[in-house]
Amino acid sequence: MTDFDPEKFEDKYVHYFQELQRAYKNAFNQMNERYDSELIHGIDQMVLNESEPFYEDGEFRVELPENPRERLTGVLVDDEKFEETLEVYVETIEEELHRVLGVEKP
Repeated sequence: MTDFDPEKFEDKYVHYFQELQRAYKNAFNQMNERYDSELIHGIDQMVLNESEPFYEDGEFRVELPENPRERLTGVLVDDEKFEETLEVYVETIEEELHRVLGVEKP
């Protein structure tokens, strides 16, 4: 693991691409074990594929594309379950980014 540099994270796909992939994959695996795999695969492929991780004030946050619910097609799920699952998934990614990049939460 490389030492995390917040300034380098601005160009994250050059400096931290492998770590980003690992964090997203770890989060996917955790979510896939606990939730409906069809829903998790759908969120992964149709929503998170266009998400963007950021690092600000000592924390990671994942910005989602506009209208994430409308992006999920072909998966039967009510809006409440979708929103709850997506929220947990994003939190899991953010936790994995902290873990994989070795950045303690403030």
